[in-house]
Parts: sequence; structure tokens; C-alpha cells
Amino acid sequence: MNCIDYLLEEHQKHSGDFILGRGTPLSYQELIQGVIRLSNWFESNIGTGNKVILIMPNSSQSVISYLAIMKSGNVVVPLNPTIEKDGFNDIVERCNSRYLVTTLQLKLRSDFQIETIFTEEKIDAIIQKDEAPEWRSSAVTPDALAQIIFTSGSTAKPKGVMISHKNIIANTSSIIEYLSLTSNDIIEIVLPFFYCYGLSLLHTHLKAGGSVVLNNTFILLSSVLNDFQKYKCTGFAGVPSHFQILLRKSNTFKTSKFPYLRYVTQAGGKLHTTFIKEFRESQPDIKFVVMYGQTEATARLSYLPVERLSDKLGSLGKGIPNVELRVVNSDGQPVKPGEIGEIIAQGDNVMLGYYNEPEETAKTIKDGWLYTGDLARVDEDGFIYHAARRKEMIKVGGRRVSPKEIEAVIVGIDGVIDCSIEAQEDEVLGEAIKAILVTNKTMHITEDMVKQICADNLANYKVPQVVEFIDNIKVNATGKKVKV
Repeated sequence: MNCIDYLLEEHQKHSGDFILGRGTPLSYQELIQGVIRLSNWFESNIGTGNKVILIMPNSSQSVISYLAIMKSGNVVVPLNPTIEKDGFNDIVERCNSRYLVTTLQLKLRSDFQIETIFTEEKIDAIIQKDEAPEWRSSAVTPDALAQIIFTSGSTAKPKGVMISHKNIIANTSSIIEYLSLTSNDIIEIVLPFFYCYGLSLLHTHLKAGGSVVLNNTFILLSSVLNDFQKYKCTGFAGVPSHFQILLRKSNTFKTSKFPYLRYVTQAGGKLHTTFIKEFRESQPDIKFVVMYGQTEATARLSYLPVERLSDKLGSLGKGIPNVELRVVNSDGQPVKPGEIGEIIAQGDNVMLGYYNEPEETAKTIKDGWLYTGDLARVDEDGFIYHAARRKEMIKVGGRRVSPKEIEAVIVGIDGVIDCSIEAQEDEVLGEAIKAILVTNKTMHITEDMVKQICADNLANYKVPQVVEFIDNIKVNATGKKVKV
């Protein structure tokens, strides 16, 4: 089954709007007719099975283009609009792609070198035609490739994660189930659609028959808070930096009331419990859902039920519906409670593999299990607690240290907005610990103060040798924190 048939076919008589907010709203009828027209045009003019690159900011046109590419039997490759020329050319070559959908502004600014470029003018001309074609179910097998999502590549060359139609259907169904999404849900989206977390919001609200508000300017906090009220948003999704900024850089979030906002979700990295406590104390009526996932799992792997947030604070929960999670040792055996091992996952949401990288795929998917590279422990009840990425562990004098443990102590200091723990070379210890802080300028926080608080709460070898202060959290285009 084509995932777009799964998402849209039942909404052909939906009378409401799908996209709300800035510009002209996009109704379900306009969306579906646009997808049909554009997918038919793609199928007739470029055929099927092509890798079609999509570079657009979140918009009505980007949503229609994204859905139409997959509906037509082609493979969509969404990329960051700020991608550098060399990175773009590398992906074009690796995917053997001949087609690009983008905006005229980006085309002129970026000088993309690719055979055929369709700008928004061409897309608009196609989707605004007068005829109203009928819906045709696509002859695509569930295991067919639907999209290639390139990982951020912050520490290595980006890998192309191959996501099938079945992967999208499975993950969408699971998320809707545990979040209890309905046609009454309206979500504020600040996450880009070249990021799997952002795409999962698009997929789930389409399937549920709900609505979305697109906001590409999270840096303007007032616009996000205004959206909550103006469009009666019931949901918001963010990565850790979004919640850190809302809680400690906003003057109004903690003291404002948002009567329509029933829940928020957090993924894209560990948000320290200090911030979760602050959120719950300031907004007790809004459900806070901690989640965990990877691009290799289409988006989502686990969630922590809201009713367990108090007694399992700090946990990433258990597997989402129809996904099995385990924490295993180096022999592949489940760890005992309290022991550290690697999180592995199995389910219909697990990727097909890395595009044209069979060796990397074989390292990551073993006997049908996705090896995430994330280290964690389990408690007596089977709840999972993230320790660190395997690559993030710091070895101080032969002892392994998780950066998360130190960060949790430092962000508990009043006035600290963010903290990153990194390793730096040390002739004696091998690696020494460096703390990088973003603080509220109205608070006087010193290096000695940070070291003393760490010494009071941590073993001596976990106290940072160096403390550095910077002005702002460094984030990438998805809002995820970047190590400086």
C-alpha cells in the first residue's frame, strides 16, 4: 500500500482545513486535489522510481510536493534549504538524482547543479488546474522505497536512511494510538520537514484528520505563544533546546495560560529532568510526553506514559505500540536492572537500510534488530533510562563518564540555560572534562561556583576541569544542539 493512500484516501470528503496560520489556509480538499494533480503529472512526465530531491521551507507547496512525489511512485529526498553546495552535489551523485523541487529564491541563491529543476511557479501551475481528477490507489508494494532521509552528519558523512511505505504507515499508526490523536487536534509545528520528527507530525495529523500550524520562526517566541492562543493549538512538539528556551529565555511562557494546549511532546535528545520539573510546575494542566526515536526507526521508538512521569522521571519509557525494545550487553543478551547496555529495536518502523551502504547497514541491523548505538539501563519495571550515545562517553583516567550525568547537575543551577559536556585531550588522564555553559546574564555564575556544585554532587573525577561560558545555545536547522 502506498503510504499516501493510507494518509489521505479516507479524507476525500473532509470539509475542514489542514494547514492553518500564516498566508492562505489549505483545506483538505485543496490538499488532496493538489496531490492528485501533481502526482499524476509526475507519473506522466518523469515516470516512477526516480529520486526526487525536495528543498523547500515548510509551506503548503512543500507539503503537496512531498506527498505527490511519493504518491506518484517516486522517492522523495527532503534536504535542508541551507545545505552547502558540496553537500548537495554529493547527494545528487550518490542518489543519481535528476530532479529537484525547490523555490525560485533558493534556485537563484544556491546555483543548484542538477538536470531538471521545478520551482514553485511550475508546481502552482500544475496544482491549480481546473480539472478535478479522481483518486486512484497507487500500485506500490508496502516494502517499496518511499523516501531517503539523510542524517545530520555532525560527526561523519551523512548516511541516507531508506524509509519504506510500510515504515511510515507503521510508525504513524503507533504514534496516533499512544497520543490518542483525533480530528480535533491542532499542532504547532516548528520542526522542519527534512527532519523525521517534523515529518511524523505531518503524517499523524493527516491520518487523524487534524490540522497543523506552520511556524518557521521559533526564534520569535512571541509568535509561537500567539499561535497557541490564536489557532487553539492542542499540541506542540519540540527538541530539548525549544523547551530550554521557552522555560528560561521567555518572560511570559511560565506565567501564561494556554487553555487549548492539552499536551506537548519532546524528543530529539535528552531533556534534563530539571526542565521537565519546571515545565510541569508552571504548566500543570499540559501533559508532557517524553519520547525517544531515530531516523532509522522512521521517527519514534519509545514514549513515557504521562501517568508514569512522576515516578519514572528521567526515563525514556518503553517501546511504542508494535515496537519491541531491549537493552543488551556485548553478547546480545538482555542486561540486568542497573547494568548499562545498548538499546536495540524491532518493528515494522525499522528502516530498510542505508542507501548504497550495505556494510553500514549490516553493522546496524542484525538478525532483524536495529542497533541504535544508544547506551542505557533498565529498572526493575523494564523502563529504560538513556545513558549516552556510545560515541559520547568520555574516558577519564580509564573510567567511563556519561556527559548526561554532569549536565544534569549543572542545569540545576539557577540561571543556567544550557550546558554541554565535552572531552578535551589531557596528557595525564587521556581525556579531561570541559563544561560549556549558556547562562542568564542577570545571574552571576562563576567557574568556581560551577566546579564547587559539581564537587558537592559528583565523584571527583566527574568534576569539569574547564568551564567555558558562551552567549547562545548552538543548534542546527532542526533545533538540535550542536557541540561547539
